[in-house]
Amino acid sequence: MLPRASSSRRLEPLHHIDAGVLDIAYFEAGPADGPVVMLLHGFPYDIHSYVDVAPQLAAKGCRTIVPYLRGYGPTRFRDPSTPRSGEQAALGADLIALMDALGIRRAVFAGYDWGGRAACVGAALWPDRCIGLVSVNSYNIQNIARAMVPMRPEREVALWYQYYFQLERGRAGLAANRREIARILWQQWSPNWRFDDATFERSAAAFDNPDYVDVVIHSYRHRFGLADGDPHYADMQRRLAALPAISVPAITLDGEGDGVAPATDGSASAAKFTGPRSHRVISRAGHNLPQEEPEAFAAAVMELIGA
Repeated sequence: MLPRASSSRRLEPLHHIDAGVLDIAYFEAGPADGPVVMLLHGFPYDIHSYVDVAPQLAAKGCRTIVPYLRGYGPTRFRDPSTPRSGEQAALGADLIALMDALGIRRAVFAGYDWGGRAACVGAALWPDRCIGLVSVNSYNIQNIARAMVPMRPEREVALWYQYYFQLERGRAGLAANRREIARILWQQWSPNWRFDDATFERSAAAFDNPDYVDVVIHSYRHRFGLADGDPHYADMQRRLAALPAISVPAITLDGEGDGVAPATDGSASAAKFTGPRSHRVISRAGHNLPQEEPEAFAAAVMELIGA
């Protein structure tokens, strides 16, 4: 195991680029002519989930790009009138828009949580743009048509925040307590991860984005079919409703200690991967797998590149 980056280390400098509806802030490392890797973070985290992964990939010759998702950090909407959507179609479209803006034809898509969803959407709908997929918790495209079908009670308990966010009380709670809610989720989702206050605060600053609350609330309401999507993504959302298969080479990872999405053997989603797919469980890792076990995450990316 390589030494972990200190909690004072930041992924800097940041770059900005106009990409579709967003001005996206992103970190880049590695040679400009190397194979490209797009590293996508989740909720409630930020680009520092990849504080150890990005340098490892750059050192192996990869052009490594780590963007702040919509609603996080310095990323901003370019037009005040654009709906502050957090729907899965928007996240996937943002990924492709960023690649277009940077002139990137193909890349490995790698992510977890919201970032894993964006990566799966991109791989499913734009397979020609995707060298391969690394996705934590397997197939992350939401089956909104079945969103109201309950799971086992013990699984429902972990999703308390999703139900809270359906209420205006939850919106007000997130606005007032964005750091406190995030810290609780970090602790519940990664029980084996001993992060310090500085590590948390480094990422929590991203939640001060003025669109954070609106994007988060919309994301969790839309996934239950309780909020309309942005009409701009309606056609894409219809395609996603069919739960399209992922045909590119894929490596799916589960954290053995994931407190919100328990580890599986990957068989339940196997039919959704029609290309080569390998599934593995990472010992002790929680939900924020790339930050907790960066060697395992980086190794999966490099396996797809063929190094």
